[in-house]
Amino acid sequence: MQPGISVLLASPRLQALRGRRLALLGHPASVTSAGQPSLDALMATPGLAITAAFGPQHGMRGDKQDNMVETQDDRDPVHGIPVFSLYGEVRRPTAAMLETFDVLLVDLQDIGTRIYTFVTTLTYLLEACARTGKAVWVLDRPNPAGRPIEGTILEPGWESFVGAAPLIMRHGLTFGELARWLVARLGLDVELEIVAMTGYQMDQGPGYGWPLHQRPWINPSPNASSLNMARCFPGTVLFEGTSLSEGRGTTVALELVGAPDIDSRLLLARMAALRPDWLEGALLRPCHFEPTFHKHAGRLCAGFQIHTDLASYDHARFRPYRLAALFLKALRLTYPDYPLWRDFPYEYENDRLAIDLLAGGALLRDWVDDPQAVPADLEHRLLADETLWREERAPFLIYD
Repeated sequence: MQPGISVLLASPRLQALRGRRLALLGHPASVTSAGQPSLDALMATPGLAITAAFGPQHGMRGDKQDNMVETQDDRDPVHGIPVFSLYGEVRRPTAAMLETFDVLLVDLQDIGTRIYTFVTTLTYLLEACARTGKAVWVLDRPNPAGRPIEGTILEPGWESFVGAAPLIMRHGLTFGELARWLVARLGLDVELEIVAMTGYQMDQGPGYGWPLHQRPWINPSPNASSLNMARCFPGTVLFEGTSLSEGRGTTVALELVGAPDIDSRLLLARMAALRPDWLEGALLRPCHFEPTFHKHAGRLCAGFQIHTDLASYDHARFRPYRLAALFLKALRLTYPDYPLWRDFPYEYENDRLAIDLLAGGALLRDWVDDPQAVPADLEHRLLADETLWREERAPFLIYD
């Protein structure tokens, strides 16, 4: 499997970029098949003029750990070009930033979930480039979450930095396919080119979207530490909107959940009684952990870890969004007065609950809090949105 950057560097299409000023949007996982940073590879290619670089949340070097930790504009220490932060003083590129290039090369490793903020950064850049006549070339990369679809579609009025377009939670698109959908869905008039991967088989095991044993896992953000995390993320990210620890401050953030004042074994038993099929596909292991920072820092938490990195993993049956929703429902039924919902700022939002921003509306929270609501009620809405999204995304697929 060859990622888009390697395909481009070996392609006659490179000729179309000569004579134009180029900028790169990248991060630590932006590397060639040989492991060379994409910026270095582009700078070493004769005839290309790389005039600027951009970094998303966590920075071009991926050095910023948490949400709402900003990166400032800088200069690349090797090449001397400006590196503009799109998670610092601004989230959208300024006119001065846009004046530095003619073509934006996007080389981001995404993880296939709506709320991962690289999706929002791509959206904002496509909109800005459409307004100013700039071209966008997406150098495509694998989606480690694969083709499966799950969750609800972002509801109108719930747009934020963790959801900028009416996308479903687990969308099943590569970044290049997603760019095609965004341009069509938002009605953008922009020169968009996708440099597709070669040899990529999205549904093939054992990676099921990730080219296992062909590509090393390089963290696209500090807490995206493994393929297991990427598979779990469409569900475990919901715990960011709660008072529960999602494992930040451990070595396996967003692969586990817990709190000091819950009985995880009791909750797992209740989950199995409520909807056992929502627990299928992966191993749920009761565990204890102590975060070194973030929620419940320094306190022993009871919870469970999700494991997809074993031979019994069933990619088609593992549904992390349903799994996370079921855990929240079991907790609310077991501890009716538990202070479950996070009430402090999330991605600079002070007036809307984090769980609603993450879920793309109040539906999930309302379902969890309603003692009469049952899993079948949520399943009905999920199936409707998943069917709608499957039809909507079909024209934009590249790898089927």
